[in-house]
Amino acid sequence: YHDMLTHPDFNKYDLSKLEKVGYAGAAMTTSLVNQCVKLLKPKVFVNHYGSTEVYTFSICPNVSEKPGSVGKPGIHQNLRVVKADPDGRSTPEDIVGKEEIGEIISNLDSDEAFKGYWNRPDATVKAMRNGWYFTGDIGFLDEDGDLFVVGRLDDMIISEGENIHPLEIEDCLSQHPNVLEAIVIGEQDDRLGQIVSAYIVSKNETVTAQELDEFCKRYPNMSNYKRPRKYTFVKEMPKSPVGKILRRKLREGDFEALQNQSDSVG
Repeated sequence: YHDMLTHPDFNKYDLSKLEKVGYAGAAMTTSLVNQCVKLLKPKVFVNHYGSTEVYTFSICPNVSEKPGSVGKPGIHQNLRVVKADPDGRSTPEDIVGKEEIGEIISNLDSDEAFKGYWNRPDATVKAMRNGWYFTGDIGFLDEDGDLFVVGRLDDMIISEGENIHPLEIEDCLSQHPNVLEAIVIGEQDDRLGQIVSAYIVSKNETVTAQELDEFCKRYPNMSNYKRPRKYTFVKEMPKSPVGKILRRKLREGDFEALQNQSDSVG
């Protein structure tokens, strides 16, 4: 959707017959949701959240009304949000409260659920506990019982002892008028453990790290410790053949940065 809406020839096409839009596989930022609504004008805008292991977890039938939400459990599905533990010690009974971030788990009683990983007993033991599949995704339930996914447990950044979830910061940065794409990862730091590091594809090469930092400072509910401390401007994001961002390549330095476009902020 991002690539279609930002394509230079987008306005040459007649999309007046397009009525339904759906997506799955990755989170969509609020900025991109708003762009889809404005430019595609769908009568139906649906988000499916799931996995290969259990197929569909939940469905949000009204993405435009609640950007970021993946809705409520689908037919035959039962979901919980439990205490997030990277070491895999959480149980299905460690349920967190509303608005509290934790790991999303899915009941394995569904006919769509898998039976385990082929020839990978270690992965099966880690993912399947007491009849529940631990997805590795982290999120929260709002007061309406709608689920929000904020990232992967493996992508969580721990800086100064605080847990930071990249999607929240990416959602902020993507709303800057000169940002085309924004991805956030954690980078090792001797003093803080990790720092928040942002990779930016800009619409205008005049945009600076200081400008984006000021934007984050003014963004509603953006805590100071969540602000990126480093910005790297790149030509394009590394992506898989199906368009998923490859954060691993950013961590490994496998990308093309714009010359003299890496800045730290205080």
